[in-house]
Amino acid sequence: MQKYDVVVVGGGIAGLTAAIYAAKAGKQTIVIEKQDRLGGRAISNKKHGAYFNLGGHALYKGDAYATFMELGVNVQGNQPSTNGYGLWKGKLITLPANMKTLLTTTLLSWKGKTELASWLMKLAKMDTREYDRMSLREWIEGNLHDPMVRNIFYALSRTASYVAGPDLPAAGPVLGQLQNALQGVIYLDRGWGQLVETLRQTASDHGVRFVTHCKVVSIGVQSGNVQHVLCEDGTKIDARNVILATSPSIACQLVPFAERTALHTWKEQAVEITAACLDVALRRLSKPKHQLIYGIDQTVFLSNQSRAAYLSDDGAQVVSLIKYRGKENDPDRDLRELEGLLDLAQPGWRNELAAKQYLPDITVSHDFMHMNRREQPGPAVPEIQGLYVAGDWAAHGELLADAATASAKRAVQHMLSLEGKERNARYEHRGIV
Repeated sequence: MQKYDVVVVGGGIAGLTAAIYAAKAGKQTIVIEKQDRLGGRAISNKKHGAYFNLGGHALYKGDAYATFMELGVNVQGNQPSTNGYGLWKGKLITLPANMKTLLTTTLLSWKGKTELASWLMKLAKMDTREYDRMSLREWIEGNLHDPMVRNIFYALSRTASYVAGPDLPAAGPVLGQLQNALQGVIYLDRGWGQLVETLRQTASDHGVRFVTHCKVVSIGVQSGNVQHVLCEDGTKIDARNVILATSPSIACQLVPFAERTALHTWKEQAVEITAACLDVALRRLSKPKHQLIYGIDQTVFLSNQSRAAYLSDDGAQVVSLIKYRGKENDPDRDLRELEGLLDLAQPGWRNELAAKQYLPDITVSHDFMHMNRREQPGPAVPEIQGLYVAGDWAAHGELLADAATASAKRAVQHMLSLEGKERNARYEHRGIV
């Protein structure tokens, strides 16, 4: 039987982050990943010289970025221009992204332009946590007056959260993500797969061991304490601490009697975010100015990520399109809608197509802070000592990659704090004797 201080189940962004912090704290740590490569939904696929992420990815100046900087992870990429267009009634209209475009756009009246400028300045200084128990729709309808300003905020919020509808998301986290967006986002060179490799190397440098293509089938628990991890091939790894960097449903499958624990509540309250994503590598852009498009009356988004990042070995332009999805989904219809947006943005694009990737139903996040949540997940499973959760679904106000890194740090910090209390208790006991 192998023995480790910490076993991390899942080698995505959350799992890698947790492993690094555990190892930095002096814990013998192993990461077990069921796929044949690390990264989870942050992997990148290379097709005909083009680097495709699993859907549109952007690194905000939030917790994930701060975490990578703290760990000394070299984030390679650049910040794209925010100049773009809004898709409104089948036409592309200049989006108010700066003072010049705010003054010249025909999307807004003068009154609307004044209101939008005022709210963008307020947003930069706002304590968004005040709106954690208010829906996004409630906040927008209660604070914004001009109808088109509301529409623009809805479009920006969709892009920040990946959630199509405004009734479920808590306003605070989405507004916080918009605050981060005002500082600019980063598109990563060679996709997020390069970031994953850098995190893996950082973890290896701190002594983390990795096992890929290995499926964990159960977590051994005795008398309310974690004992071991059992893999499908029969390997048993003894551990006092296990961090489940998986989805909530898989976490429930791995833990015996999970229905008697908080894991069941977290799984039942989870609302998955999904999207249809189309990525294309184009040898040439017929409309070079059409680099960024927000759907205003459609739940779509387009961004040429090559305008800021190295994503092709032969100079092709990698364009990502997203359809934010609700409950009713039709993969063929979604593809037609995304291709229709590409027809509008880059006429004749099929003649310039070098590579293509369509993901009709990609999971963006397994959960987020929404109005039907009963409690915040993690970091510890209270009924089982030594068991923790991490992932984009274990958010306490963060979104997407920020939730992955923040939850990973919470899990490790909680684990270390409990060990500190145990050491203090033993010391105090010896002092009394």
